[in-house]
Amino acid sequence: MELILKNVWLIPLFPLLAAILLGLGSFLLPKYIRNLRRVCSSVAILSSSVAMLIALHSFWQQITGGPAHRCLWSWVINGSIVLEIGYLIDPLTSILLILVTTVGVTVMIYSDSYMFYDQGYTRFFCYLSLFTASMLGLVPSPNLIQTYIFWELVGACSYLLIGSWFARPSAANACQKAFVTNRIGDFGLLLGILGLYWITGSFEFQDLFDRFFELLDHDEVSPVFASLCAILFFLGSVAKSAQFPLHIWLPDAMEGPTPISALIHAATMVAAGIFLVARMLPLFETLPFAMDVICWTGTITAALGASIALAQRDSKKGLAYSTMSQLGYMMLALGIGSYKAGLFHLVTHAYSKALLFLGSGSVIHSMEPIVGYHPNRSQNMYFMGGLREHMPITALTFLFGTLSLCGIPPFACFWSKDEILVDSWFHFPLLGFVASSTAGSTSFYMFRIYYSTFEGNFRGDFSNESRISYSIPVWGDSTFDRNGEETAPFLSIGNNRTLYPKESDNTMLLPSVILAIPTLFIGFVGIAIPQQIDPDFLSYWLHSSINSFNNRSSETILDFLSGATRSVSIASCGIAAAFHSYESNSLRTMIVAERTVIPRFMHSFSESIPPILRNWSHHRGYIDELYDSFFVKNFRLLVRFLSFIDQWIVDGVVNGIGVSSFLGGEGLKHTVGGRIPTYLFFLVSRTFMSSPYSYTIQTIFIHDNTFHAIVS
Repeated sequence: MELILKNVWLIPLFPLLAAILLGLGSFLLPKYIRNLRRVCSSVAILSSSVAMLIALHSFWQQITGGPAHRCLWSWVINGSIVLEIGYLIDPLTSILLILVTTVGVTVMIYSDSYMFYDQGYTRFFCYLSLFTASMLGLVPSPNLIQTYIFWELVGACSYLLIGSWFARPSAANACQKAFVTNRIGDFGLLLGILGLYWITGSFEFQDLFDRFFELLDHDEVSPVFASLCAILFFLGSVAKSAQFPLHIWLPDAMEGPTPISALIHAATMVAAGIFLVARMLPLFETLPFAMDVICWTGTITAALGASIALAQRDSKKGLAYSTMSQLGYMMLALGIGSYKAGLFHLVTHAYSKALLFLGSGSVIHSMEPIVGYHPNRSQNMYFMGGLREHMPITALTFLFGTLSLCGIPPFACFWSKDEILVDSWFHFPLLGFVASSTAGSTSFYMFRIYYSTFEGNFRGDFSNESRISYSIPVWGDSTFDRNGEETAPFLSIGNNRTLYPKESDNTMLLPSVILAIPTLFIGFVGIAIPQQIDPDFLSYWLHSSINSFNNRSSETILDFLSGATRSVSIASCGIAAAFHSYESNSLRTMIVAERTVIPRFMHSFSESIPPILRNWSHHRGYIDELYDSFFVKNFRLLVRFLSFIDQWIVDGVVNGIGVSSFLGGEGLKHTVGGRIPTYLFFLVSRTFMSSPYSYTIQTIFIHDNTFHAIVS
């Protein structure tokens, strides 16, 4: 076991080596790499699998009572400033390492089939391995400097992966939006790190905590300044974990390939913000104002994400806003000091949401050859319906993820979400009311997605009067044939044969089936023994990774079941409302007119949600429009004003001097003729004119190289 702990640094190294190999191969041998796609994916999957095995061994060492382990190497030594690199293994780190590696491996296996016919296949796996390595380097970081380095690498890799299809303007804009939004949060994070170093003189987590507690005990640090530094630090997590008001990048990130959506929304980028707050929670708990900011930020985010998800037509964006809402739950739990509940929900949600995104990708993969390759059709739930008959395994696994996210026992998210609801009611009733209302909304919009996609009749049928069929199969979200060449689909109008989606291949189904297992059973690790709800295994185990542990749970099994009954009732009400609104409406007939399918049930969808909520959802809460009006447009005006000053004032002065010199020279050029006798005549004339006597120049001539002038 000690040997395993000493080699934990290999966990991020293996995916990093895979990224380097694939990157060099794509750069040096591009033609050969295209014919070795299976080899490239095998290298990426094998490296992540080895990292997963090492993470599993370190996890087993921790749960069997092994101590936390920290290993450091000197990096920079400059006077009193000493920077070190290394790794820290404790219960919190072990959980995140398992989470990232297991979800990462399943997503890579899924991507092998999903992206196989894409031109950027090898590049995609290179970025994917680098992304995984960055997150695996961030999690065991023992200090703030190393954390910040990998934090930025995670952001850079997300930019590359979201923009995988950079030829699409929407994808290019989405990756830029994600990058810029996260730079705002990262700037605050950097200021917070520097402020905490100013206070404590250390970047190491444990030394920083000890020094900070000591200064607070002796009143040697200003609580106002410390709270300001903590809030600036928290700003980095706000951006990474898509918390209000820096959440705007998350739905646009759906422009990337679906496997990336699964990885970002489940176990990597958005989880990094929750992880960092959990890592720094001992410091935050000593600052009540900072805890209130974290708590209410999570509460607003949870409610906002759920409200925007209510009427989304794009299945992936609906899941994206669901992720935003669930991340708000986690931040709410951490803000009220419910450390175990927040991390527990991070784990259960990760497996459930990864399962949902892979199911959504499987549906999109099957719908594209039928309704078209544009996301407005292939991801639009209005053109789906009835897919359970044609894709039974995908429908079943998607239903598992939906039930889990809604909080239905015995699925994973029930145990963690119920604990958050109980703790929020206990902390402050208003928080409990908002959290419970959000839970009901979650059940409604999640089953809305399920019913619209898998139940009722298939609505992507263009038969009868007009039918569009494609002669070239398209795989994934791309438009390339089996040889990797870009193709234009052949349109055939008037084909009355109805095409239906079919189940995905085994390579895509296997990861969904694997993820369905933890979605069903992982929640049991956080429940209590029959006699006493608290303590439970997870609470005791996590206790060692935080100094001041505040976890509130019910005292008896009856109290727990009573609270669970209330939460399940709320979830059931949301499911019943979705069933009443969409399940019956989805069975209505279709109207086909002039190559445009107009499902009659669309009007029912619109009427099932009040217009004010529907408009709120379709306009994303009007937040993007607000940002565009107050920030983007005003910033562009400022840039244009500065450009005017630079062009006409700064450059104008310099250019004016040059132009005036040029014009002056041009003017003087015409006052002279270039003849030497003329110059000499004027020179002599000026000499005699300056004399006090009066002379008359009669003749000027040159003889024997001597100048002669006859005057009188």
